Amino acid sequence: MADAQLLELLDSGTRRLVRSVDGLTDEQWSEPSLLPGWTRAHVVAHLTLNAEALGAALEGVHEGRAVPMYASDEARDAEIVALAEQEPSTIRDRFYASSTVLGEWVEELADNLAGATVERTPGGRTFTAGQVGTMRTREVEIHHADLGLDYTAADWPPAFAALVLATRAADHPPGPGPVAHAVDLDQRFVFGDGSGPTVSGPGSALAWWVTGRGPGEGLTSDDGQVPRMEPW
Repeated sequence: MADAQLLELLDSGTRRLVRSVDGLTDEQWSEPSLLPGWTRAHVVAHLTLNAEALGAALEGVHEGRAVPMYASDEARDAEIVALAEQEPSTIRDRFYASSTVLGEWVEELADNLAGATVERTPGGRTFTAGQVGTMRTREVEIHHADLGLDYTAADWPPAFAALVLATRAADHPPGPGPVAHAVDLDQRFVFGDGSGPTVSGPGSALAWWVTGRGPGEGLTSDDGQVPRMEPW
């Protein structure tokens, strides 16, 4: 079974996101999000299709079938555009349904199936079934903030900010990289060899920064420069 803290992060984050999506007016759906070129409808469409794809993959794992998330990156992108053009009520209903089903699959995944391999696209990048809960939690929280509504990275639970920082640090390529000092969490996260500047600030602001969003508002660096991070 999935870790209890992770399940709580996913469940509470999804409930907050559902409330925000439920509160969108028809006009707000077509307004720009914080993601270049995407409206809020595109963001919710992406979240919907992501949940459907991950849910189908976990169902396949449960049944002993290999089910890639997407047929191809091009098909994924086209599906997002197509769904974003639908009526808000259509997107909203699919978002609710897919989020509920995926949450159930994550919670019910047996320990002996957690190591099963899932392909993002046929022959492409792989991950394990046990990683899906973490992956979806990141999608939910980060893209909730990307909607550009009242919910921002400052509202992220401390445990989620720490999760983002730890994941990004682990994924950083070898070589030069900064050290992120989350002063409120009393934790340091080393990127690469840690030979770059030490960037300090609240964990949520650091987590937003390491996703490549923004220049590092609210952060300080021991060499006076907050480096840009690659988008995630």
